[in-house]
Amino acid sequence: MGYYINLENISINNYKEILKSADLLPSRMILKDNIDKNFDLIKKQNVRNIDELMKILKNKKKLQDFSKQIGLNEDYLTILIREIKSYHQNPNKIKDFPIITNDVILKFENIGIKNTLQLFDRVLTAEDRKGISNQIGIDESTVLKLTKLTDLSRIRWVNHTFAYVLFEAKYDTTEKVANADYKDLYKTVKRLNEERKIYKGHIGLHDMKLCVEAAKDVSLEIEY
Repeated sequence: MGYYINLENISINNYKEILKSADLLPSRMILKDNIDKNFDLIKKQNVRNIDELMKILKNKKKLQDFSKQIGLNEDYLTILIREIKSYHQNPNKIKDFPIITNDVILKFENIGIKNTLQLFDRVLTAEDRKGISNQIGIDESTVLKLTKLTDLSRIRWVNHTFAYVLFEAKYDTTEKVANADYKDLYKTVKRLNEERKIYKGHIGLHDMKLCVEAAKDVSLEIEY
């Protein structure tokens, strides 16, 4: 499947059902309003999947034109495209992870790897990781650490700081997060941050539930 979820594989009908049962952010609960009627309007334009829909709504002008064309509220479409784009969030930069030294960052940058998307295909197997370790002259444990941070970065809404937090909390792979009890994960992360003051913001119980659910969408392609 690759770093990102293949949006071509999510049909408009399937995505409608996903949204119906999804525990959405409060600001996106509007997507559930009149959802059958709204998605019928989209389907009538021969939009087969959410990859096609994302391309149709890729900028404000196209979104406004589509809104007028099908008679669907522009605000609804704006929130809908934000939700879809969350599947393809920006990759995390290697230099932003606090446990990666400047020497390691520079060695990866010298071979054109600056972020988790660029690293992903190079670390899928133990053999791959050994190869890149030998190529740039860093130990395999560091490559494995970055592999796990890359894996966690594929989860929606997980930025470089939260990927590091999950790693330090011993939920260091997407599979571990997907299989976690979100209440236990919340307690572990909360306790870790109280002890080490890693981040200043607030990650609530509901946020942790969304994280665990999002992890279930990620394909398990990295071999450990």
